[in-house]
Amino acid sequence: MPVALMALALSAFAIGTTEFVIMGLLPEVARDLQVSIPSAGWLISGYALGVAIGAPIMALLTARLPRKKTLILLMVIFIVGNLLCALAYNYNLLMLARIVTALCHGAFFGIGAVVAASLVPAGRQASAVALMFTGLTLANVLGVPLGTSFGQMFGWRATFWGVAVIGVLAFIALIVSLPNNKEEKPVHLASEIGALANGKLWLSLLMTVFFAAAMFALFSYIAPLLLEVTGISDRGVSWTLFLIGAGLTVGNILGGKLADWKVSFSLILSFSLIASFSLLFSWTSHALWLAEITLFLWAMATFATVPGLQINVVRHGKEAPNLVSTLNISAFNVGNALGAWVGGAVIGRGYGLTAVPVAAAALAAIGLLICLITFRKSGRAAAKVRA
Repeated sequence: MPVALMALALSAFAIGTTEFVIMGLLPEVARDLQVSIPSAGWLISGYALGVAIGAPIMALLTARLPRKKTLILLMVIFIVGNLLCALAYNYNLLMLARIVTALCHGAFFGIGAVVAASLVPAGRQASAVALMFTGLTLANVLGVPLGTSFGQMFGWRATFWGVAVIGVLAFIALIVSLPNNKEEKPVHLASEIGALANGKLWLSLLMTVFFAAAMFALFSYIAPLLLEVTGISDRGVSWTLFLIGAGLTVGNILGGKLADWKVSFSLILSFSLIASFSLLFSWTSHALWLAEITLFLWAMATFATVPGLQINVVRHGKEAPNLVSTLNISAFNVGNALGAWVGGAVIGRGYGLTAVPVAAAALAAIGLLICLITFRKSGRAAAKVRA
């Protein structure tokens, strides 16, 4: 296993922790800053929109830089953003700090995925991308529950101080371990933008949008749902987040192996399972052990989708891997914002917290439909070539 992959995974762990830990700390942030839970939920949407808008811009601005220098620069922005989060003393400043932090997110994961795939032989690329994203899933296994507990004990700002320290460690690891690829070809902006004229690429990106929307419609409000519907304690929320993170990690590894075998099958199966388990959770959320089992299975299905989505997008935009890979992260975060908004709208309109998983299932069903359309078109095109 290349050491550079471990450095990328550590960076992904830091970035994933700062993105997701806010979900476990929503009640504390809302209470401290004197805003409602749905308003605090906009900190999730604001971060996601910052990623969605900032990712392609950062990818284009850094297009002529070597990938190693780009990743190091993006980690510096990440560290600064988390320090600003820790220092924010009101809602508006925290929102601004979250957006600054988000600027590095999409470009880092997009370019980092390309670098990860380049470190291994063909046929193992989805697994290499999955290994990098294991840092993201471990953020949910370790970073989010520990960060949530830490924030509950010492105040939510302490969590962001801790994440900034992890960012510094990742920064050092990237400098030491990433190879200087002297054979890396310079990027031409015209060819990068020209690669976007591909309908299947946009269908693939739309698939990512609805995958993320389905995930975050439920995940954004998991803490209040567990507290008010399942009836568990603050400490129980941390343990449940740990369980979810374990499911995400297992699903990510299995998804990488499945996508190496057949991308279309892995995505169709994952979308079907996300819709099924989300709908099931609307009933099992009232019973502790059934809720825990359902959330673990839901988490496995959810992150089994990630490697396939990333490889699928790069496959349809191989002329501009940096840009399209980064755009996929943007699409993920557009879906993040959409899902958080849908979940908040469901709560705000008085349907109750148990309606949130139903909305998530509906979003996953839309993603499944797009998935079937995308691969049906691909199958037809392949049949024409054989004819």
